[in-house]
Amino acid sequence: MKIQGKLFIWLSVFILAVAIVYGYWSKEPAGTTALFLAFGLAIMIGFYLAFTARRVDAGAQDNKEADVADDAGEVGFFSPHSWQPLALGVGGALAFLGVAVGWWVMYFSAPVILIGLFGWVFEYYRGENRTQ
Repeated sequence: MKIQGKLFIWLSVFILAVAIVYGYWSKEPAGTTALFLAFGLAIMIGFYLAFTARRVDAGAQDNKEADVADDAGEVGFFSPHSWQPLALGVGGALAFLGVAVGWWVMYFSAPVILIGLFGWVFEYYRGENRTQ
């Protein structure tokens, strides 16, 4: 994780330099703002990875003498099935349709998004998946 943190921090330094030069030369606010926002995203990810790397054990990717098999094992828990992403996708599609058609469509998309979001967050607190 240390390598990834350093990569993102150096990427954010590069994006900041590009944003300053681009903003000075172009005097164009949209691209300059997008570059500064990209800098903010890269520095947040880099800081998180560097902060987390100090608190966890060194992984195989941090050892120069490691083999590929050293990083093998269980990756984590993944939900075997869930209908909630479909509800969020339909709600998001309706929300973007509301931008094109009319803002009144948001009244129909907001409940679908909220139902999908709450269902996904609390999926393992009730029903048949409670014991997982």
